[in-house]
Amino acid sequence: MRITEKPVRDSRNTATAPQGAGALSGPASRKLPVPPRERKPALAALAVLLILGGALATTLLVLRSGDRVSAIRITEQVGAGQRFTPEVMEEVQIADTGIDYVRWADREAVARTFARVTLLPGTLLTPEMTVTASRELGPGKARVGLSLKPGQMPAGLKAGDRVQVIHVPNRNSSADGDDRLLAQSALVDSVSRGGSGTGGQVTVIVDSSISPEVAAFSSLGEIALAELPGAN
Repeated sequence: MRITEKPVRDSRNTATAPQGAGALSGPASRKLPVPPRERKPALAALAVLLILGGALATTLLVLRSGDRVSAIRITEQVGAGQRFTPEVMEEVQIADTGIDYVRWADREAVARTFARVTLLPGTLLTPEMTVTASRELGPGKARVGLSLKPGQMPAGLKAGDRVQVIHVPNRNSSADGDDRLLAQSALVDSVSRGGSGTGGQVTVIVDSSISPEVAAFSSLGEIALAELPGAN
């Protein structure tokens, strides 16, 4: 019997045989070298300067926060056109933030000025809030004192408020029985309450043309005040 031997395949040749016509050898398949990135010293220097600048600004803020200045704070409401008095001002120590607050040392000069707008308690005074002349107390204006009974003035009325001055005739008098508006928006200059907490003495600033009439009706007990909260 004849036995035919099959040729044995060389595994080494199979492993190293090319897989395709376009296949690359080991060295040729490596990636091409990437050129090193270009360094930009100008950008790096700018970044360092920005960091140092931020640190310096923070340091200055911290140091300045310790600087204190003496300023004026308003303790009571001051109506627009009303004169500042020593009683409505107090001294406070605040951080020097660069805002032009009125210094406590200038309080005597402030007492010769008037409020440009209505100032509420707790306001830190600035020069823009003061004026040297008041339209409320200028020519053509008059202060009138009113003696009011309970029910003729609102509760909580205070200096700086705006009120309507109304003539309310006594129903038993011979005068016209209709109520009449005498002043649309009068400034309350001062308030002195009675012992019972209701009624009292109120001084208002009105046009001098109607001040005699207001004073006369007040002496008869025929004046009432209505507050105008939105007119402050």
